[in-house]
Amino acid sequence: MSEQYILSIDQGTTSSRALAFDKAGQVKAVAQSEFRQIFPDDGWVEHDALEIWNTTLACCKQVLAELGPENFAAIGITNQRETAVIWERATGQPIANAIVWQDRRTADICDGLKQAGHEAMITEKTGLLLDPYFSASKVGWLLDHIDGARARAEAGELAFGTIDSWLVWQLTEGAAHVTDASNAARTSLFNIHDNEWDADLLTLFGVSAALMPEVKDNAADFGMATKAVLGVDLPILGMAGDQQAATIGQACFKPGMIKSTYGTGCFVLANTGNKPAVSGNRLLTTIGYRLAGETSYALEGSIFMAGAIVQWLRDGLQLIDHASETQALAAAANPDSAVTMVPAFTGLGAPHWAPDARAAIFNMTRDSGKADIARAALESVSLQTADLMRAIADDMAAAGMDVPPRLRVDGGMVANDWLCQNLADLCACPIDRPAVTETTALGAAMLAMLQLGWFDSLDALGESWALEAQFEPVMARDKRAEKQALWQAALAQVLA
Repeated sequence: MSEQYILSIDQGTTSSRALAFDKAGQVKAVAQSEFRQIFPDDGWVEHDALEIWNTTLACCKQVLAELGPENFAAIGITNQRETAVIWERATGQPIANAIVWQDRRTADICDGLKQAGHEAMITEKTGLLLDPYFSASKVGWLLDHIDGARARAEAGELAFGTIDSWLVWQLTEGAAHVTDASNAARTSLFNIHDNEWDADLLTLFGVSAALMPEVKDNAADFGMATKAVLGVDLPILGMAGDQQAATIGQACFKPGMIKSTYGTGCFVLANTGNKPAVSGNRLLTTIGYRLAGETSYALEGSIFMAGAIVQWLRDGLQLIDHASETQALAAAANPDSAVTMVPAFTGLGAPHWAPDARAAIFNMTRDSGKADIARAALESVSLQTADLMRAIADDMAAAGMDVPPRLRVDGGMVANDWLCQNLADLCACPIDRPAVTETTALGAAMLAMLQLGWFDSLDALGESWALEAQFEPVMARDKRAEKQALWQAALAQVLA
């Protein structure tokens, strides 16, 4: 019998991808297709849900054709989180463009709910802050602004879903309206303690219960992708939001294990086990994964600008032609330079949550050059990560949990050895870079493997994780303290 593969769908914010993984977690084929970013108004971001579906389907068919559809055993799905779609149950047609997680059109709605004193209740039930980032206010907005939508929703004619639900509906020809616990936990409509859609939250945001999908474990039977759609019948057996999928792909299965993904932004997730840790540092409490009915929780902190800083050096300042040049520039910079960058181009994320803060570069002198600016840009990523690591350690200590001082990293930026070493130096902990860096897609595939019975436990899955490189801190303590002092001073000015 020939080797079997998992088809992993990785539906992201700017592109749709499909990958084939073997049982060892190795990538055997990949296809990718970008799609349009739609900006109808200031602060509005939309996607055409049909374009997302069509690009996803094309990528899946390309990977299946490359390795032979008969050689695939199941599908795993991971997706951009919080993006909201409403569609007609009868036709599968969206009633409007999807509202993307980045969209800020519902800021006034969220501010109104905050002024009315609802944020504490929302945070208690969901672990989330009251912010347009999450799905709930987007759904309410669509129901209020699309003619007849609210009445049709109440009549059971419409369905809501995050992108995972939308893809499953299309793959199964409307036979399954489902989501998983990790995606449900990002809507602000799901009680993460009771593990169910919350009637109080649905009422507060004006969302009909008739719209909502069934919530399943992350490894479960989500439905059958049909031969009519895909060219082969394949069960959908694993599903998780992108950052939770990366946590699984990094095998962060024990409380205290932490992963950080460096893409456009940066997302740090810490496994807190079967107890949700309440953050005193404005981190998010969320569901890491739910397996066999048992929930593992996580603390999450987000940095808005990571790889996007390097894009700005290239496209905005035109200091470099390629992102890879930052490694040599940072290494060549004066190690005693005090140049410090606070990359608040779109505000600051956790633990500050300062949307109105703006970027600045401090302490430049006549001999400051592009190498110093490149170094300061990369250091700002490390310094923000260090802030999150301290916040996570504080929150977990308050919950009576120990945090092993170690960080597993992934994402495009971590190909840069200088950055990984700088992370180790400024976070004062070892940095582990895995052999397989496609951790988000791998996490979705691993969930499907678990449901198939290819592995009988998380521990068995975790044994397949392999280290590619480890970076130990070498920076002197006083030098680290000096860097931190410069950073805190610069941060204070930006926040002021």
